[in-house]
Amino acid sequence: MPDTGRTPQLPLVESRPPAAAGRVAAAAVQSAFDSHHPPDPDLIADCVHCGFCLPACPTYVLWGEEMDSPRGRILLMDLAQRGERPLTADMVAHWDACLGCLACVPACPSGVAYDQLLESTRQQVARRFRRPLRERLWRGGIFSVLPHPAALRVAAGALWLGQASGLQRWLMESGRQRHGPARVEALAQLAPVVNRRSILGRLPAPRRPVDGGPARLRVGLLAGCVQRVMEPHVNDATAAVLAAYGAEVRVPPGQRCCGALELHAGREGPALARARRLVADFEDPALDRIAVNAAGCGAMLRTLDRLLADDPAWSERAAAVAAKVRDITEILDELGPPPTLQPLPLRVAYHDACHLAHAQGVREAPRRVLRAVPGLELMEVPEGDLCCGSAGTYNLTEVAASRDLGRRKAANLRSVGADCLVAGNPGCLLQIRAALAASGAALPAFHPVELIAGSVLGSDPGRFRAPGSMAARSARI
Repeated sequence: MPDTGRTPQLPLVESRPPAAAGRVAAAAVQSAFDSHHPPDPDLIADCVHCGFCLPACPTYVLWGEEMDSPRGRILLMDLAQRGERPLTADMVAHWDACLGCLACVPACPSGVAYDQLLESTRQQVARRFRRPLRERLWRGGIFSVLPHPAALRVAAGALWLGQASGLQRWLMESGRQRHGPARVEALAQLAPVVNRRSILGRLPAPRRPVDGGPARLRVGLLAGCVQRVMEPHVNDATAAVLAAYGAEVRVPPGQRCCGALELHAGREGPALARARRLVADFEDPALDRIAVNAAGCGAMLRTLDRLLADDPAWSERAAAVAAKVRDITEILDELGPPPTLQPLPLRVAYHDACHLAHAQGVREAPRRVLRAVPGLELMEVPEGDLCCGSAGTYNLTEVAASRDLGRRKAANLRSVGADCLVAGNPGCLLQIRAALAASGAALPAFHPVELIAGSVLGSDPGRFRAPGSMAARSARI
């Protein structure tokens, strides 16, 4: 897909009633999809093309094109499923342009499982469609680094050298990075300022309840891959807050990436292999909850039972782990506030991370937890349900659309006059910080648990951030 932000517009073709069409000359038509988990025709048939999804869809809001709406993309799935359209570059471009934000799911009155349809379709594309060489190399490079904490640490080391030597600053100030490909420029703008801690990629230490009493809950902490390297202070704040709320925190030492980034990109095999390893790491029967502080990871882990349902060796184990997964704010909401919360007199803009609000349905827990902090005023943001443009690896593959959504989100955040913003996902934080920086606005950005840690511990919300890091400078409020 070119970096124009617009996809080639396929002509709208009216779909026959799927239930009847699927039986007409079925043997004479070969589907564009293979037989391994194609988009379910029954789920496709649930879409009645009512249009309630249109105003919820970020790409339709940007471009107003039917094939870049959920119902348009479902129509293309139907045509490919019935063998009426091959997997052309134009068709794949419309699916690629979808952020997978799932804002259409709660907006749909018919209950269309668009998340499952998109997941199945992208897996088909990964197997059945051969992308141009340059695209294959770019995507392969992304997935040779992001799901691997060790590779991320190497990348962080290279980034640190560029920052310590002044090379990155020179490139950004001179504008030389703009002479390169748009995707490379986007990568440079998104890159955080790293430090020695990022290069080491250490896990947070296990914790006992601060009050020394019996644990109210035994919680396993998922460290993540991007979170662990690029935002390690969030994991430390999470562990500290859980202990202050009376929980015992366990951190499985061998944990790796959960596979969410690969799953959302259609890379089913590697994603499910990572999911199985993570199930093995977290299936400790002594754990009451599994705390996740990255929305995309949480969305995947909560569906482990469905993802591994076909695997008799793992299905029950996956379901047991999935049942314990909670966002960190849900666990804090369940535990209730600790005995003392220090005032934080801040006007805080709350950004709903898509995979937290839409995929997991978690909206009120983070708001309740934050509103419990004395002096903290929580502010809703215009177009709060509209994606910021991060969407996993979307801001590295669909640069123009991501940048447009980032600008829109930054403008909406600035409009409320907040002292800082919070978002429950590392990708959102990186994307929004870059968008705000590009707009010339300085607005500190936190994970919600950092503000809670500041209130619980009576300290600067950025206390866990390494001195000199971008996050630490951003945290000066």
